[in-house]
Amino acid sequence: MLFNSIAYIIFLPLVFLTYWAIPHKFRWILLLVTSYYFYMSWNPKYVVIILGTTVISYIAGLLVEKYDSKKIKKLILLSTLFICLGVLFIFKYSIFTLNSLIGAASLFGLSMQPLTYRVMLPVGISFYTFQTISYVIDVYNKKIPAEKHFGIYATFVSFFPQLVAGPIERSTNLLPQITSKKVFNYDKAIYGFRQILWGFFKKIAVADVLATYVNRAYEKIDNCTGLDLSAAILLFTIQIYCDFSGYSDIAIGSAKLLGIDLTTNFLSPYFSTSVKEFWSRWHISLSTWFKDYVYIPLGGNRCTKLRNSFNLLVTFIVSGLWHGANWTYIFWGTLHGGVQVFERITLGKRKKNTKNRFTKIVCWISVFIFINLAWVFFRASTISDAFLLLKRFFISFSNLHSFTGTNIGLGKKKRIYILIVISIISAFDYYSLKKDFIEKMKSMPTVVCFLIEYIILAFVLYTLYTGVNANPFVYFQF
Repeated sequence: MLFNSIAYIIFLPLVFLTYWAIPHKFRWILLLVTSYYFYMSWNPKYVVIILGTTVISYIAGLLVEKYDSKKIKKLILLSTLFICLGVLFIFKYSIFTLNSLIGAASLFGLSMQPLTYRVMLPVGISFYTFQTISYVIDVYNKKIPAEKHFGIYATFVSFFPQLVAGPIERSTNLLPQITSKKVFNYDKAIYGFRQILWGFFKKIAVADVLATYVNRAYEKIDNCTGLDLSAAILLFTIQIYCDFSGYSDIAIGSAKLLGIDLTTNFLSPYFSTSVKEFWSRWHISLSTWFKDYVYIPLGGNRCTKLRNSFNLLVTFIVSGLWHGANWTYIFWGTLHGGVQVFERITLGKRKKNTKNRFTKIVCWISVFIFINLAWVFFRASTISDAFLLLKRFFISFSNLHSFTGTNIGLGKKKRIYILIVISIISAFDYYSLKKDFIEKMKSMPTVVCFLIEYIILAFVLYTLYTGVNANPFVYFQF
């Protein structure tokens, strides 16, 4: 079930009304049943995977807490990691790994045909796998007690708003909220509704519109001018942000309607003045997960500078691989890791030169350009396609007069529309650097609030009316 579908527009209000109508003791049952229904609406047979992962991690948590022996605890933890990550590997990385080995063998004269079939990836497997792994590790480290109630734990793993694309919730945040008794809060529900509306605006009125032109550019790179490609690069930067942060807004807003607060996942990332800052604002639940469960266990920054650089680079290579079974993602992660290593090495010198406003603007522009160019490797189908696009982008950029947008179907009216919606997104994010705009709306006159909501809704309805395709969220594939 897609958030941007009629089915979800019907599903969510029904869950909301039922949730607040029934006694507290039955609410977890409602959440569990509706979450599994939500998940099974994609492919019922893959419910076995999430249920199996839930059972294994639940039992592992109980056993880790039960035994006093560190060796037994570690054995249980490692066995759980092996099973959960093994399932993820089979579905997500097995074909990629075998084809990579076949490609490597060809370098030594061994000729083998690459595998052409694909294993269907269970939606959300990367997200709920990481969520269950972090739970077992936290029990192992005695940060939380093991959850004894299987139904409550299963609800934590499958909670529908964040099940298929995050935020990746920690048990310390979500589990207590599932069990705590709640009273309906009108202000919180209105906040949730407005955040959902804003998420729909990002996804439908911006991301889905931009996807049309980005797809055309990446499908016919050879036919595009440098400025056509520069437009496609910038538009994808906006598209993926609005697509993913739009999902997060809908997920967080949906949870708020049920009185549950999920982790903030985006904080105006494109206003960052360093790549490190970007990752503290982009997909926050994932970046903090990798920090806590990969970077710090590797040694973090409590080591030599050389080892710290290694830890940082490995963390981002793994992060790139998490995003997909393709060398493009690994290259993208390596780029981000490499630049952060450079930032760490030059931190002392940069601190002296980043005190004035002009330097900060230069840093922001530099980081934004890097983020744009790095996204090329994230979006391209192959490494060679990415380099081809960048090559044509730089070589033919001298034809400044040649941009009409016709090569990617970007006419004058659409350019004006895109400029308007990007301006709205940028203004909202810039304001959000210091204040929560949706929270600020509580103190605004009712007429002003209705006007803002009407304008946002009008953009969404206009986009739907013009027949723009409703695309699945980009991060569903991860």
